[in-house]
Amino acid sequence: MDSSGPEPSAETSQPAGGSGRGEAWRLGLLFGAISFLQGIGEPTEGLIAQPVRSLLKSWGRDASEIAAFSALLVVPWSLKPLYGLLSDFVPLAGSRRRSYLVVASSLTAVSLVGLSLFPVPRGATSALLAWLLLPTVAAAFSDVVTDALMVEQGQPRGLTGRIQVVQWACLYGAGIVTGMVGGLLCQHHREPWSFLICGAGAVLTLGLALGVVREPARAGDARETFQALKALGDAARSPALIGVGGFLLLWNFNPFSHVILYVHMTRELRWSERFFGQTVALTALASIAASLSYGLYDRRVPFRVLAHASIALGVLSSLAYLAMTDERSAVLVTLAVGFTYMTATLIQLDLAARSCPPEAAGTVFATLMALENLAASLSAWLGGHWYEQGLAHWGGRTSFRILVLVGSAFTAACWLLVPLLPRDFAPPRSPRRGAPREGS
Repeated sequence: MDSSGPEPSAETSQPAGGSGRGEAWRLGLLFGAISFLQGIGEPTEGLIAQPVRSLLKSWGRDASEIAAFSALLVVPWSLKPLYGLLSDFVPLAGSRRRSYLVVASSLTAVSLVGLSLFPVPRGATSALLAWLLLPTVAAAFSDVVTDALMVEQGQPRGLTGRIQVVQWACLYGAGIVTGMVGGLLCQHHREPWSFLICGAGAVLTLGLALGVVREPARAGDARETFQALKALGDAARSPALIGVGGFLLLWNFNPFSHVILYVHMTRELRWSERFFGQTVALTALASIAASLSYGLYDRRVPFRVLAHASIALGVLSSLAYLAMTDERSAVLVTLAVGFTYMTATLIQLDLAARSCPPEAAGTVFATLMALENLAASLSAWLGGHWYEQGLAHWGGRTSFRILVLVGSAFTAACWLLVPLLPRDFAPPRSPRRGAPREGS
């Protein structure tokens, strides 16, 4: 792996003899704060997610319709390569990352605060979807920019895995908040309050973008553009990178989705919205533990071993729901699934980050993530349709169990693609004196 990173900046450079450990801490705190706020405000899985599903359910929408709504709302995440191309090749106000983060955060704040001040009429599903699409686009664009910064600044230091550990620990720290608060808002029929809270979080993200994130001014010079285009062309022709994309696509195509779990727990099992929110918080707590654990071994275990582990853990995280029979077992299953699923997810994200050329990090990483989101969106829609069909033939419990088995089978099929993955990734070369050292 090339040890030369992006051109020096306030985010990446340090004086000779500077502390690599201090730089790693600073990057971790920056990306952690941004990820925490994104975890609160992201419309498809953040604080808004459960209140929106609760609203739709109260309007008489069934599992298939709620899943279709969720699938449509995820579509902007499948367009991430377009955001990556803009970020990589079209500097905005002399910046490839910071300016786009400012614009995205501003749009999120305006749209969500506006939705809280001007709520849609009861039953206006299309209007609600239209309102939420704008902050979803902005959140997806913000995610692309943040990921590009992570690759540019983390890969040359060998810190992509550890930065993502911090990002995802903070993201799931936000998940604890969203689970507890979201469940309470739904229980007391205060769903619109979630929009105002998330709008306020977007304002804080805007403050970080303006006051903390820095990068050198860029005017889109020909040399930099040529290097990015060459890196992008090499990536498009790379069999290993194509294999990584196929692996991520298939792993995330799982018809057993979070929407199915929500409908099954709150409608078929008649558990309260508050209890479901508590399970979301427990998932986040277990995911934080998985994230911190991954930081201890991510550079020590051969990546082929990690790839096999991600498949096995993905299968187990679906099958575990077969043991969910009452609220006590649901708590135990939730904790186990949170840990195993997050471990598998971190392996995939690290695989994607290690595969990206830093010169075109925005586009390549966004493309890989878009494949994940496209697979998740299509499989969620398909799973919702299958679940409703199964209700008529076998009832809710049997339909749920069949989807668990089908989802596990899709994940297990990823073993067919393991031979296409890179055999391993070489660690960064030892840096020159004064340069940041991985893990130091």
